[in-house]
Amino acid sequence: MCWLTSPWTTFTGLEALERISAISRSRVCGHPSSPPGAPSAWTQEARGISARRRIREFYALRLGHYCSSSAPTPPRPALQQLSGPAEPSPVAAMNQRQAAARLRVVLGHLGQTSARTGVAYPTSGAVSPNSFHPPQFQYTQDNDVLSLEQRKFYEENGFLVIKSLVSDPDIQRFRDQFERICRGEVKPKQMIIMRDVSIAKSEYIPSERMISKIQDFQEDKELFRYCTLPEILKYVVCFTGPNIMAMHAMLINKPPDSGKKTSRHPLHQDLHYFPFRPSNKIVCAWTAMEHIDRNNGCLCVFPGTHKGYLKPHNCPQWELGSLMCSRGGVNLMFYGIQDYDENSPRVHLVMEKGDTVFFHPLLIHGSGWNRTQGYRKAISCHFASADCHYIDVKGTSQEIVEREVMELVHRLYGIPKDTSLQDVFRLGGQLVKGRRTNL
Repeated sequence: MCWLTSPWTTFTGLEALERISAISRSRVCGHPSSPPGAPSAWTQEARGISARRRIREFYALRLGHYCSSSAPTPPRPALQQLSGPAEPSPVAAMNQRQAAARLRVVLGHLGQTSARTGVAYPTSGAVSPNSFHPPQFQYTQDNDVLSLEQRKFYEENGFLVIKSLVSDPDIQRFRDQFERICRGEVKPKQMIIMRDVSIAKSEYIPSERMISKIQDFQEDKELFRYCTLPEILKYVVCFTGPNIMAMHAMLINKPPDSGKKTSRHPLHQDLHYFPFRPSNKIVCAWTAMEHIDRNNGCLCVFPGTHKGYLKPHNCPQWELGSLMCSRGGVNLMFYGIQDYDENSPRVHLVMEKGDTVFFHPLLIHGSGWNRTQGYRKAISCHFASADCHYIDVKGTSQEIVEREVMELVHRLYGIPKDTSLQDVFRLGGQLVKGRRTNL
């Protein structure tokens, strides 16, 4: 039998469990009648850690004094008048032993560190208990798609390759449609067609050789099928949850390098281009449309960098260490991070046709230049949870993206320059699964 006592009160293990649960609920959820000016949720979390430690020490001490792992310890005579009969019924004794066992479990949980401990994120409302996850699963959702090993790999590294995910017939259909667009046979609206900066305007002839990238093909039903493939969404839901928006789609046709190395893509973080958060509910699906290795410019990733923050981006320092902000030798909207450790471990992703890599938007990555005479193709889409929210990028390092995008869409479609980056994504984002709850 276990009796927990203090100088002020005496109660059973079951009552202690109820009181600790009440304390925990009030700490996490806040009291509905909290007065104005009460501490914010993240301040309460920090205070709660200290309170939780005091609760644990207090009850662990009582548990050690008055609970025995073998035979029940009779209460002290001085406490018998307060605590009740010295010999409780068998049912009561069993209930108290169960309550003591449950109390040990609760105390064990109180001894664990919350996944949010150490980084305080201010919030205007109460923090939902559902926002707290075990530290080992901060970037993936609970379902039966990913194996435990796959989840741990993504959590640690920020990317995951699924072999042979997209079928050869589907990839051929995407390739055929791309060629029709290059020949001018198909002209979807609001699609941005880009060419490599090394190709002079006088050399431009509508063909596969002249187009390096197609962006925002949401209006092209054939290419947009990629964003709705069940085999793709099956894995996307593991990172975004059930409500999924396709926010940005691309087909990349990396050309043979002209010798100026303009076909390479600087190291960057995709979140630099997106005015919505949180980053942990965004994922890119990137599928190889042919064999890809270092010779034709495969992806290069820095494992684990998704655990960091969004770094400042600018025009890459490629030629003699000078910033090429004139865009003379850098493709449009090619930005690179300026402060990274060149000695950091990196992985070059060698992929076969149909292989698909899913990666976090804060993962530092890029691609090398194409040393072959072929055109290296890949198709991709950035997905986000429909529960994400938009942010204003003005006054941040992302403002340069907004300015360049607005100039581009104004020139192509006559959209007013004072349009925000948020508005562009609101117009282009497409629901592909679940409900459009916010974005």
